[in-house]
Amino acid sequence: LKTDVLLVSSSFGFYLPGLAPVSFCEEKSKGDAEECQTDIQLFVNRLDSVESVLPYEYDAFDFCKDTNERRPSENLGQVLFGERIETSPYKFSFKADKACVKVCTKSYDIGSSEDKLKLDFLKKGMELNYQHHWIVDNMPVTWCYIVEDGQKVCNPGFPIGCLVNQEGKPKDACVINADFNKKNTYYVFNHVDITIFYHSGDETNGMHARLVAATLEPQSIKHSNDENPTCEGAPMDIPADFKSNLKVTYTYSVTFKQNDDIRWASRWDYILVSMPHTNIQWFSIMNSLVIVLFLTGMVAMIMLRTLHKDIARYNQMDQEEAQEESGWKQVHGDVFRPPRMGMLLSVFLGQGTQVFIMTFITLFLACMGFLSPANRGALMTCAVVLWVLLGTPAGYVSARLYKTFGGENWKTNVLLTAFLCPGIVFVDFFMMNLILWVEGSSAAVPFGTLVAILALWFGISVPLTFVGAYFGFKKPGIEPPVRTNQIPRQIPQQSFFTKAMPGIIMGGILPFGCIFIQLFFILNSIWSHQMYYMFGFLFLVFIILVITCSEATVLLCYFHLCAEDYHWWWRSFLTSGFTAVYLFVYAVHYFFSKLQIIGAASTILYFGYTLIMVLIFFIFTGTIGFFSCFWFVNKIYSVLKVD
Repeated sequence: LKTDVLLVSSSFGFYLPGLAPVSFCEEKSKGDAEECQTDIQLFVNRLDSVESVLPYEYDAFDFCKDTNERRPSENLGQVLFGERIETSPYKFSFKADKACVKVCTKSYDIGSSEDKLKLDFLKKGMELNYQHHWIVDNMPVTWCYIVEDGQKVCNPGFPIGCLVNQEGKPKDACVINADFNKKNTYYVFNHVDITIFYHSGDETNGMHARLVAATLEPQSIKHSNDENPTCEGAPMDIPADFKSNLKVTYTYSVTFKQNDDIRWASRWDYILVSMPHTNIQWFSIMNSLVIVLFLTGMVAMIMLRTLHKDIARYNQMDQEEAQEESGWKQVHGDVFRPPRMGMLLSVFLGQGTQVFIMTFITLFLACMGFLSPANRGALMTCAVVLWVLLGTPAGYVSARLYKTFGGENWKTNVLLTAFLCPGIVFVDFFMMNLILWVEGSSAAVPFGTLVAILALWFGISVPLTFVGAYFGFKKPGIEPPVRTNQIPRQIPQQSFFTKAMPGIIMGGILPFGCIFIQLFFILNSIWSHQMYYMFGFLFLVFIILVITCSEATVLLCYFHLCAEDYHWWWRSFLTSGFTAVYLFVYAVHYFFSKLQIIGAASTILYFGYTLIMVLIFFIFTGTIGFFSCFWFVNKIYSVLKVD
């Protein structure tokens, strides 16, 4: 594990391009305001929960507000992910330790219906284990604790409180303190002990101190004196029944500690050390490589031995002997017969090409460190911008293939390419956004951002798709290597394994087997709010997925052609595209076995967003399978001598 951590550490040495370090110094030694800062501002982000898909803004829970509240500019990815960063009243001076500083006092009057609603919402947040997410110098403030096996775990969030239910059983964070023992009682974490670690820098070279870590310890304290708190006493308990007036005073303590062992470029490592998934990742990679090697051996055997011998023997025969041959050679006059619903297939392939290029570039940039977790929202922003700019290859591929299929309705083709799949995704996304609006969640995308997304789609992506389609239709269709007979050949009776549906179902198993472990971590990062940073592994799995989809589809395509079934166009697309069905089944299993999501709105949101992911993955994998088979079929029939 030490070796793995060092590898991660070394990669983080260049993992933050574009993010300049901020220097800090004490006010008394501050020479130039531009060289270093004295004040440290703590930012707060949205609050989320593993038991609910609905995140909420910090202000929704009636916490202490900053009198001069301001929001840093957010990029498109942050808005789409529902991040809502704002300043907080927690402000510090560098190397100025403070003990038990009062932030504010919140009063709840039993006679006020508004106060009752605020308190009920706070208690609901504690019941669902909503988590704070605080930020200092672009670093998450982490809550580090020891679990049962003695391992230290650092969570980039901490709960707002916890609940001891009517049976006296503590839930979630209430297990950490034996004093949380009153039945049917909520305990709010109204005090935090913050520790900020800094690297002292090198004053001889003019380098000031830099922050390298920030941790906290949440506590629940009922302050005996709200004006001059001492941060001592029993836990701050809130009865389930609101029967008397209540005051909650929020306080904090901050301590600065020097740590010259942590470099600024490696300051995220202390968070990653608590996520020892590297061994599992290597197991996943080795498992996937075994599948790839097996498929590669099968394809090589077919290409180098069976096909080579068959083609050589067929080309040496005279025409009468060749007529008696059976298998894939007999369908040469029908194998390039245009498929049914060729327009829909060409539209899917155009969109699939767009998604494939977008995914490849995004993962490559993430693997190189340009889209790190420190650069918030960069991954989603990059993906959306690339998708918008890649309308040209989508239109070109769709138009060229549609023309190859003999299609003539080019206007319908280009319109479907520009609007069909993006339209389905946007309608689904808009409906999910309506639910978020109704629920008052911070994840609801503002109306202005929706207009901006539509402007990008209609103003840039659609015109680029038309440009690509124009050049695609100007070129002639792809010429097949053999002529197509006028009368379709009758397909013989097929066995169970060479029928369409069994082959399609089997075709998606191996590609899914290569990705399901990586898929678990991706779903954890989306729905369980865990940090995802293993982009090197993800890029490698992406390459393995492409190879596996290609080889599995080529194998099944060859078996079907040997059975004299020449309907390979749609089958090649659906064979690898069926991997998306397994992805959906796994997402359903993950929902019921790993998540504790409750509520109709959260359930609808989970499956609504999952359907978007499944559709994109279906088009992506189906496109890989189709073009692999297209190359394979063209290759083998181009060397077959047919009069």
